[in-house]
Amino acid sequence: MPSLTIRLDDELDRTLTELARARQRTKSDLVREMLRRQLAVEAFREARRQLLPLGERAGYLTDEDVFRDIS
Repeated sequence: MPSLTIRLDDELDRTLTELARARQRTKSDLVREMLRRQLAVEAFREARRQLLPLGERAGYLTDEDVFRDIS
């Protein structure tokens, strides 16, 4: 498994250490989970950025427009 070294400020390290202790997990496990979540959020945002103009051209301007057609 590849590794990545990062520098954390003292406050961030303290917060991460406390969270790891509270969840009984390693800091590495928590950081991997957080990175996965953030990457998923970024992928969603990119998909939304690309699809939004297509939806608007098709007349989907609000959530109600979408719900109307899928309900």
